[in-house]
Amino acid sequence: MKKILVMLTFLVAGLTANAQAKILKEVNEAGDVASFELDCTVKFQTLAKGLRYNITRHEFKGPELKNSYRLMLVMDGFYSKTLNNTMTISAVLSDGTVLEAKKIIEEDGYFDGACTIKIKDPKALLELHIVKVIVHADKDVVYPLTAKSQEIFKKNLNNIYTAK
Repeated sequence: MKKILVMLTFLVAGLTANAQAKILKEVNEAGDVASFELDCTVKFQTLAKGLRYNITRHEFKGPELKNSYRLMLVMDGFYSKTLNNTMTISAVLSDGTVLEAKKIIEEDGYFDGACTIKIKDPKALLELHIVKVIVHADKDVVYPLTAKSQEIFKKNLNNIYTAK
């Protein structure tokens, strides 16, 4: 009986750890902009050890306006004093493409560990994998992604992409 209870506990813990995030939908008062994002009210999704993320899509009404997609990265405990006043964060894709964001260092000279990368082509990102994320600071910090986290990321991105 104890063995079954222990196995059931590990099964439930494993399923919740690998679960996809719920999608939150918000529409502005005028009804012309809708936002879809992962539900991070309880916890952020994990991309790599020490690296969490959220994906947001803003949907605009009208044929001339396009959807905008953003990937917010949060580095746990990452505080770096840099000599530059900007820092670059790169997401390297499986085909060698690099998505970059520049982050302005705060007045105190420290990077707070959060940045947002614009996703210009979410369809292409669904076909590729993010292999690693690199924070270019006083020394480069590399976050390699596992196959499992890549798969969960793609499912979450697809859910944001197809949300209505």
